[in-house]
Amino acid sequence: MTLLPVDAALIRLLALAKPVTESETLPLDGCAGRVLASDLAAKLTQPPFDSSAMDGYAIRTADAHADARLKLIGESAAGHAFDGTISPGETVRIFTGAPVPKGADAVLLQEDAVRHNDGTIGMTFFPEPRRHIRPRGQDFREGETVLKAGSVMTPTRLMVAAAMDHSSLSVRRRARVGLLATGDELVRPGEPRAASQIIASNTFAVATLARDCSADVTDFGIARDTMDDLTGKIAAARATGLDVLVTLGGASVGDHDLVQRALKNAGMQLDFWQIAMRPGKPLMVGSLGDMIVIGLPGNPVSSMVCSLLFLEPLLARLAGQPAPKREAEVIVAKALGENDKRRDHLRARLSRDPQGRLVAEPFEKQDSSMMNVLAQAGCLVIREPFALPMAAGETARAILLRDPETP
Repeated sequence: MTLLPVDAALIRLLALAKPVTESETLPLDGCAGRVLASDLAAKLTQPPFDSSAMDGYAIRTADAHADARLKLIGESAAGHAFDGTISPGETVRIFTGAPVPKGADAVLLQEDAVRHNDGTIGMTFFPEPRRHIRPRGQDFREGETVLKAGSVMTPTRLMVAAAMDHSSLSVRRRARVGLLATGDELVRPGEPRAASQIIASNTFAVATLARDCSADVTDFGIARDTMDDLTGKIAAARATGLDVLVTLGGASVGDHDLVQRALKNAGMQLDFWQIAMRPGKPLMVGSLGDMIVIGLPGNPVSSMVCSLLFLEPLLARLAGQPAPKREAEVIVAKALGENDKRRDHLRARLSRDPQGRLVAEPFEKQDSSMMNVLAQAGCLVIREPFALPMAAGETARAILLRDPETP
């Protein structure tokens, strides 16, 4: 089978995805990171009254002159309005956020006020009308659409939703992702293992990435290398209404690689298999009814690189959001040789030079089983197929894994 270029593979994968449109209603404090299912309009006007922007005195600007000696008749504080009306020659002590009393049309700052011995208030500054007054409805008005459908509920958007008097929101449900590791050689961390067995570590990395993309993740455990076990676990996963089933390992066609065969027996339509990339060549993509199937390689590094390149943008598409922007330009710290027919992703340390530019130093060993190297890497330096040799100091594209300042 001809190897599919990375960019072409991503286009074909995303063509299978339709944004999730089903919604659910959640309490406001459960909506962080969720996507609004419908426009959100204000249920009240904010501020609900003309309010003071500063501490000082509510005055009539008609009284603002050098000889003013205003009679102090009361106080207006946040939550405790002055109920009367300011008449000529009068003032009210006022605090930030408090309602502006009737009759007043400006606020005199407390540092611009002079308190005379007889208790009257003079002034050293003469404010113009509306000075230091926040008008009613300055932020938003009742019935005004403030947040649009498709908005991700960030802390600031949750703040404004609460201020609009919404205690719950209609949000799109999260994409449902199922993970199924495969292979007789795998055991979970902490379980007894034979000499020929290894720890199933990929699940934890892929699950974390999916949850960071706001997906609901279900772990269907480890399927053994038998058609019966694979068939049963695939059926169980499909019955839960998944949007995406991610299998981990076993996607090749060796004697013990049964995943692709089991999925086809269940009705999967294979879209493509094998990508012109390193690591991650044996990536598999298909569809089983409405469920998208991604078969990740078993090698841990290959699995994670494929998750970054394919699963992360897929989950963003399902959420109706743009994919995270991970690509950046880096300066390579050492010379690189020419590349072959597959796009390479070199794990590299990431730092900044004195000018603040990103510098990538690829590791000497790039074996796709070496998880420790990936854990230390700050980026993946991209080498396109048949790329020419590159000298130290030249620039290259890279996929950022974390900020260089992150410990």
